[in-house]
Amino acid sequence: MSAQEPVLLKEPRDGVPDVIDTPESFYEFVDRLAEAQGPVAADAERASGYRYGQQDWLVQFKRDGAGIGLIDPVALTDQGVNWGAFNDAVGDAEWIIHDSLQDLPGFVDIGFAPKALFDTEFAARLLGRHSFGLAACTEYYLGISLAKEHSAADWSYRPLGRDLRDYAALDVEVLIELRARMLAQIVQQGKKEWARQEFDYLLAKGTAPRVVPDEPWRHTSNITKLNNDRRGLAVVRELWKERDNWARELDIAPTLLLPDAALIKAGVAKPHNGKQFSSIRILNERVRMHVGGERDKMFERYAPLQRKVKPTVWKNAILRALDLPESLLPSPSGGQEHPEEGTNAPRSLKYWREHHPDRYEMLESARAKLNVVSQDTNTPVDVLLKPRTLRNMCWQAGERTGFSAEDDVDRYLASHEARRWQRELLVPTLASVVCR
Repeated sequence: MSAQEPVLLKEPRDGVPDVIDTPESFYEFVDRLAEAQGPVAADAERASGYRYGQQDWLVQFKRDGAGIGLIDPVALTDQGVNWGAFNDAVGDAEWIIHDSLQDLPGFVDIGFAPKALFDTEFAARLLGRHSFGLAACTEYYLGISLAKEHSAADWSYRPLGRDLRDYAALDVEVLIELRARMLAQIVQQGKKEWARQEFDYLLAKGTAPRVVPDEPWRHTSNITKLNNDRRGLAVVRELWKERDNWARELDIAPTLLLPDAALIKAGVAKPHNGKQFSSIRILNERVRMHVGGERDKMFERYAPLQRKVKPTVWKNAILRALDLPESLLPSPSGGQEHPEEGTNAPRSLKYWREHHPDRYEMLESARAKLNVVSQDTNTPVDVLLKPRTLRNMCWQAGERTGFSAEDDVDRYLASHEARRWQRELLVPTLASVVCR
């Protein structure tokens, strides 16, 4: 929206705040929040890539009249602060968060209880923006460029220097203004109710109990290289579990002990003696990060912990996997690549086109109609409906138990978490394609 060159904001207008890490300073900030009015800007910083887990090491808040608070939740929890006092002070105020699903679970873990949400990242997508990172949003809507030079820092390290405190404070400095500008455009485009339903959905999803996958090791990067190699999958599984146990014990990021690439390489090579194991360098060398500047020093803090885990740990894990009987090997990952029946549609459009041309034609027709709705409403197609939901619906519609009326389509979309505004907008259009 701003036609001028964005103005660089190097630090908060009221200066860089100190970290709140004592009960006295915490309750003082809570009192200021209670006396202030309006929505609350919120953000969180973790130590991903350095420490084990996804714990918040710093949380930032701003409310007009209260200023910015940089809160150390770990230190304050250890000192027994009452997080309920914070929730009472904020009350039913709207929380402004950029990409809320990243931060809401951590807020809940601490003890915060947001009652309403405005997600600026989703708002940008709803408004048809192609770039929706925080920096892109502040530049477009406010004409402000944020000085952001410390992404992916080790936020668990204390004391936090002025530059890191500045970085953290800037994350919430202009969120209140950004929300006001975005809300005005949402209203102008007639999407206020759409936004409300989406924010309610995101809030419920982000504050729900965490879902722990049954087999988290299957999320190893590039594991699809071993889809049909059960022995290779067993190697990855054993290494992943061994790495996770050590990482949890040492409180270090698993990838600082052994990168995912090493798990995959071992799964492919399956080294069964010392010579073969020694030839795979990635299994025998300490993980070193070279990203330049202060971050190199941050990673080097963890070198003593890395040295506690010797290469023989990984060698023994691999040998255990290679000794497993066939009956204990994991099943192939990825599921059915080309299912003939069921509701899980194949991703390969080539497979659709060659083996199910009728379903392929239906999918292409539905996509074309969604594109028209997208252009008419200035709303990206993937915001209107998840691509996977559309694929699965067209796949199911090609079966004998397909859809016969708009109510069938409406129930299907509702069962796949489509919000009411999406169903009201899309059911007639999609029914004209998938119903027989």
